[in-house]
Amino acid sequence: MNENELFQAALGLLPPWLVSRCTFSESAARLDIHLDFPRGGVFPCPVCAVFCKAYDTDELTWRHLNFFQHQAFLHARTPRVQCSRCGVHRVPVPWARPDSGFTLLFEALVMMLAKSTPVLAVARPVNEHDTLVWRIVTHYVDAARAKADHSTVTQVGVDETSIQEDRHRPRA
Repeated sequence: MNENELFQAALGLLPPWLVSRCTFSESAARLDIHLDFPRGGVFPCPVCAVFCKAYDTDELTWRHLNFFQHQAFLHARTPRVQCSRCGVHRVPVPWARPDSGFTLLFEALVMMLAKSTPVLAVARPVNEHDTLVWRIVTHYVDAARAKADHSTVTQVGVDETSIQEDRHRPRA
């Protein structure tokens, strides 16, 4: 098994996706994994699921989990398909959500840490700016809130103790 096959297995990539090459820079503390698909690859249309040939591609990059102490990035020629029914659409990749810039595994790590740690403290070990960590957290919190069903809630309790204390506190 060569390094490309090893990383392909570790990433759980299924055809038509494959690892085309890996580059490692010890001085930059960085691993770059380049993903691709064979020429003439077919993908399901994101709208109707009819299989179509790749129409064109864009090179996109996603931050992935660290490789030991080194930052890791996935790079891929990301295809668009031209569906006869639905038009031209970018094919979603299985390792990241659209327009994220992070892999799903990286986002899962961030969300796991954010459950019990302040966002600024999460940003340090993953070596990302806290505003980027907030974008990840906000996306998943907003998605969860949108799915929440409060139709059976009949009463809500509110603790007004601190408000009452402020009202009775003498003003300076």
